[in-house]
Amino acid sequence: MRQREKEETALFYTGWALLAISCLLWMFYRLFPGLFTSLLVPCLVKSTLGIYCPGCGGTRAVISLLRGEFLTSFICHPLVLYTAVVGGWFLISQTIARVSGRRLNIGMKYRDGYVWAALVIVIANFIVKNLLLLLFHVDLLKDFHL
Repeated sequence: MRQREKEETALFYTGWALLAISCLLWMFYRLFPGLFTSLLVPCLVKSTLGIYCPGCGGTRAVISLLRGEFLTSFICHPLVLYTAVVGGWFLISQTIARVSGRRLNIGMKYRDGYVWAALVIVIANFIVKNLLLLLFHVDLLKDFHL
């Protein structure tokens, strides 16, 4: 097995494990929403410096995505929606390819470009949110509560 295939196999199983953990967390959130939100701590960067960190809005984005509020998820943190779409297609296409014995070889291949795109999204999100906050006093995350 080539190195790239080993990496894709590792990503495949890691993706399914993360999806299973996410489902368990979602069930925990649905059963005990008050307890779940009480475990969340405020962002240290936001509370100390008054600006958003690169990850600010991620939890809100995940919860919005689970509620089916795609636009809200995108506004809170676009990386979450990007990861759901790209990661979801990777898992679905790889599963179809593996179950069919590669007869339906539609499995998405890993490319470093996906990681670079994610990095660009995080940096752009960080810059845009902080420019809106500092220059125009627009707090995009103020109205989105868990």
